[in-house]
Amino acid sequence: MIELSRWEAGRIFMDSKRERLRRRYRPSVVRLLFIGESPPASGRFFYQRDSGLYRAIRDAFRVIDPSITDEGFLTVFQATGCYLIDTCTDPVDHLDAHSRRAACLASESSLSRRIGRLQPASIVTLLRSIRANVGRALVEARWHGPILEVPYPGRWARHREIFVQTLTPQLRDLLRAEWKT
Repeated sequence: MIELSRWEAGRIFMDSKRERLRRRYRPSVVRLLFIGESPPASGRFFYQRDSGLYRAIRDAFRVIDPSITDEGFLTVFQATGCYLIDTCTDPVDHLDAHSRRAACLASESSLSRRIGRLQPASIVTLLRSIRANVGRALVEARWHGPILEVPYPGRWARHREIFVQTLTPQLRDLLRAEWKT
């Protein structure tokens, strides 16, 4: 029998809780797949509505439809066929650069399988540092389609502005198509 430390048991519980929450918002058809690096080590999480990435993507949606509320955003995100997954299923933002790159490299096959299952119409990469990892996963998944690379919104207002400006045209097309149906 394998014994787990309290920390390991807690992490496994949090990982499964986080993934259940993520799956709750998985659309039946993924039109726009956002790919991040990993869930934050801080415990914040996009689908908990408490991360900077959540606020940045929500704000990009609000540029197009100001009536989107904080409480209703994840429902809109799902209804428009949007979904967010991470390259690495475990947090890596607390690791040194070498370990972080190694974790992303080791996660490519898993990412490829998830992309293959989801079959998104388009992909948005949320961090330039994972560009090559996502690219190799796409080749392995034999996926072809439009890819939008956006700079991570981060803590700086200018980065968030560029993020929203880059993402908004893609979202406008997506929402316009959704409103027609």
